[in-house]
Amino acid sequence: MSLQKLDIYHVRNLEQVSISPAKKINLIYGNNASGKSSLLEAIYLLGRANSFRSTSVKNVISFAHDDLIISGKVLFSSGHVSSLGIQHDGKHVQIRIDQETKHARADLAYALPTQLIHPKSYQLLDGGPQLRREFIDWGVFNQHTDFLSAWRNFKKALGQRNALLKTRRVNELNVWNHELQQYGTIVANYRKQYLVEFTPFFLKIVKQFLDLESVELSFSQGWDSEFLLLDKLSEDLEKDLRYGFTHSGPHRADFHLLNENRKVKDFVSRGQLKLLVLALKLAQIEHFISNSSKSACILIDDAVAELDLTSRSILLKFLTDMNVQVFMTATEKNEFGSLDDIGVYKMFHVKHGVVTEV
Repeated sequence: MSLQKLDIYHVRNLEQVSISPAKKINLIYGNNASGKSSLLEAIYLLGRANSFRSTSVKNVISFAHDDLIISGKVLFSSGHVSSLGIQHDGKHVQIRIDQETKHARADLAYALPTQLIHPKSYQLLDGGPQLRREFIDWGVFNQHTDFLSAWRNFKKALGQRNALLKTRRVNELNVWNHELQQYGTIVANYRKQYLVEFTPFFLKIVKQFLDLESVELSFSQGWDSEFLLLDKLSEDLEKDLRYGFTHSGPHRADFHLLNENRKVKDFVSRGQLKLLVLALKLAQIEHFISNSSKSACILIDDAVAELDLTSRSILLKFLTDMNVQVFMTATEKNEFGSLDDIGVYKMFHVKHGVVTEV
């Protein structure tokens, strides 16, 4: 799967851009604020219908316009070409896939799977657990189509239970406790199984990037696995009522990388931490490809600037060998590392919102 054609209208300073990317590696360079990150943001919008740089799409739309439009043609390994498009006015989004109007953003996510690596991605290991839950859920979502429904039902039940806790309506808790038990267990089991399958991919890639022995991935499902969630909810009732929220469940899940029972993030260097995050992200794509007939699009936005040249070259070679399409940005050409072994690629220069193929 790869983007053959990309058309962008009114995305930040990208007034009108049309490019035909390379099937594998696409390198984009330009000064800060030139528009190179906006190019990646447009691809992300086409695959997710939201932005990784702003909580509101309204902030992404060019100042002089009321909406943005992004369209693309995606070539699949079968030879089929699919047309994707979104129009967003900051509040409402219209999604078109193969000339049909779609209403679910999940349809876009399945049509154009995108994996993002940018400077904030490095918070994955030293930031809050929400980031790590989202990481796991992206993998499960793309592997099991019924996961999204279970996750939504769990979130609904959690919201209802928390509302009852705040108003101390104890008599009404039982029905939502059972809903949490049902859907929370499904979510937790999906996550647990995913990490079991994912771990060998991660450990294999870690060895290529780092000389770090005995790394293991430790998962906590959000409550003691020896107990049913329903029993844990009953045990926590007094505490939940005191604080007004549910303390146990998949919303408290987390994972950590360990070395000899110590969290790796507590003793590795900043550079090593970044390579570990890269390994996690790349392993997720490798696992996705191995369990799917589709490929994916990897967006790397200014995420290699602090890596040494050797690490950058290893990364670029690794990406070349993967069955993925890559869009990578940097300020200068030489920041990408050695280009000798990456085969056919395209390079684009961005200046004042104008994208030129070099």
